[in-house]
Parts: sequence; C-alpha cells; structure tokens
Amino acid sequence: MKSTICNFSEIAPLKKVLMHRPGNEFLNLTPESLGRLLFDDIPYLKIAQQEHDAFANVLRAEGVEVIYLEDLMAQALDDAGANVRKEFLQRFINEAGVTSPKIAKHCYNFLNSYKDNREMVKKCITGIDISELKRLNGISGFYATRDTGRMIIDPIPNLIFQRDPMATIGYGATLHKMWAPTRTRESIFAEYIFRYHPFYEDTKLYYDRTEPYSLEGGDIQVLSKEVIAIGISQRTEPDAIAEFAKALFKDKNNTFKYILAIDIPDERSFMHLDTVMTQVDTNKFAVQDAIMDISTIYEITKGRGDELEIVENRQSLQKVLEKYLHLSRVELIKCGDGRRIDAEREQWSDGVNLLCVRPGVVIGYDRNFVTNETLRRHGVEVIEIPSSEISRGRGGSHCMAMALVREEDK
Repeated sequence: MKSTICNFSEIAPLKKVLMHRPGNEFLNLTPESLGRLLFDDIPYLKIAQQEHDAFANVLRAEGVEVIYLEDLMAQALDDAGANVRKEFLQRFINEAGVTSPKIAKHCYNFLNSYKDNREMVKKCITGIDISELKRLNGISGFYATRDTGRMIIDPIPNLIFQRDPMATIGYGATLHKMWAPTRTRESIFAEYIFRYHPFYEDTKLYYDRTEPYSLEGGDIQVLSKEVIAIGISQRTEPDAIAEFAKALFKDKNNTFKYILAIDIPDERSFMHLDTVMTQVDTNKFAVQDAIMDISTIYEITKGRGDELEIVENRQSLQKVLEKYLHLSRVELIKCGDGRRIDAEREQWSDGVNLLCVRPGVVIGYDRNFVTNETLRRHGVEVIEIPSSEISRGRGGSHCMAMALVREEDK
C-alpha cells in the first residue's frame, strides 16, 4: 500500500495536518499540578477552544485538511476490535502510573464502560478523578488513597501539541519516547494509529517509543529531500539522534543524506528547536537571536556499514543552511526585530514557532506583533490567530499541528 504520509519540507504547500482540540483535560489542571504537567498557567477552556478552532479554520481556508487525533485513534480501535481495545486500556492505565491492581481494575472497568471509542479516548486524555471511581464503582477511601492528589489518572494537556509525540519524515515517521514522565502516554495514541489504522498501519518507522533515549518532534525539521535538522535540546538526546540516523540511513528507499544536529540551550524557554528556529520561505528562517551565537552544529552522514560519520561544523548557522540547502543567501529574521526585551518576551510566547502553509506564508500568534511586523517587512505574509489562552502551554502554531502531507516536488 502506498504511504499516506508525505513530508519532505517545512515550507511546501500544506495539505493535511493532525491536531488535537483541547478538551476537559484543561479543567483538570490545578495550581498544584501545573509544574508536574508542564503547564505554566491554567487556560480558560472555552476561549482556548475558540482560539484552536480559529487556527483550524485558517488552515481549512488555506486548503488544508484538518484531522483530529481522537478520530484517528477511534477509527484504529474500531478497525482492530475488542482485544486490541482491551490491550490499549491495560497499557494506558499501566503507563499512567496506576500500580494498585484493585485501582487498575476499577480504572479499566470505568474506561471500558465508554462503548464509543472516540468518547473513551477523550476520557483517557481528560484523566480520572477519584470521585468518579467512588461514585460509579463504590471504591472505598482506603483503596482510593493516593499521594499525588485527587487525580487517579492525570490529564494529558500537552496533547494539544501534536508536533511532539511523533514526526513525519519523507514517507515514514518516528514514534517518540518523551522526555518528561508526564508526557509518556502521549505517544501511545500514535503507536496504535500506526499499528492498526488502515491508512497508516504500513508506515515505515525510524524510531520507536520503547527506545531508552528521549526524542521529541519539536526538535525535528525536514528541510529538503536530503536534509533534516534536529535540535540537541532539553528534550532530545544525542543518542536518540544517532539511533534515528542509523535507522533512516539503513532504509534503501530513503532520500535523506544529511542530518544537521543543532545544539541549543538546555532551558525550558528553548525546549525544542522549533522554539528558536522555523523555516518561513525558501531562503528565510525566523530565529531567536541566541541560536545564532551559541549553537554548535554537527553534520551526520552515513558511514561504513551501520556506522555514522559525525563532524562538528564551526561555520555559522547561516553558512551551514546556505551550504546544505544550495542557496546563495539565507536570511535569518530575528524574533522581536532583534531588540532584547521584545525578543525575550515574544520568544516566550513562541514568536518564531511558525507553521508555514506555503512558501512565504505562515501562521503565528497575534500577541507577537513585533516579530510579525518584522517578518512582513522581510516579505513574509503572517496570518495571525488569537492566542490569549492556547499560548499558556508554551507552544505555537508549529507545535500544534503535525504535517501529515505536504505537496511533493517531483
């Protein structure tokens, strides 16, 4: 079966994206759980959904098909049958950290009571409050005691950022081991989609979530049919990049020849490569100023047998991009127009985390007005979307949409 994934560029016309509309998982965020769940504040769900819908509608207006994670997952389980559904629920509950067999059984029975797979998946994402088990299963306070608070199974609010649990690369994909324990369950949905969804079950995978090293999609950018950039970041380890590179280069049908591993600061505000750099046109990148001065770049190519050739490149980011993209000049457009206060403020709200829908046209948050105007002065069209609430999780348009299909150059 021909692959239904096609992604050889960050800027080619976008045709299909995977997203997750925020749901009741936001209602299960509390001040106590924010740090553990990697959110900086509690979004107002009603407005966050309106903002996310506005984003999806902009994509549709640009001719992009928007599909949702819970729909694909439900279709996969519908197709796979009862035994696979049972396996998924048992694994999900185990990965949620439920160690008591009695509590795990109650959680299973509760989730299994949702006969519609889509509603069951949504409840998995929302999380389970202890009061729900007490009310529906008669579970006693003795067995319901848990140190982490009222939630027996934590919500998964970061699923709004569909860029991270997986990445599409050429006609294949990577399935990720997430850096933070609270995000581990995010990639289990993609695993079942790649295993059982009729459109995606034959997808070639170059990395698996069972690997020991963390790799996240926000660090992966497909720059051409030959070049992939990957951030060495807070959340992607060098060993993960090496294992991915070996698997990629081993595929005889693979067109990629070079991986550029870019070392970025190990800080929350620089958590992924796409928080400090995204491609916005054929020869233009939006960047955070810091990446231009302190990043080290490693060129990774196929060596003998299964070995890799890894060479440190001491040229500037601009020169490296020009070399590998075969361009006479690459323009680096600075976040906040290069002014420190504007740059730091707008980088915190994902000023350069931009989703390109076609060359020279990107989607960005309206709050990053300095960066947006700077991009426009450099010939880039910025379609602004509202962002008062969806920006609270620290991710922009690039984070929220995983490209499944981009137009391919023949």
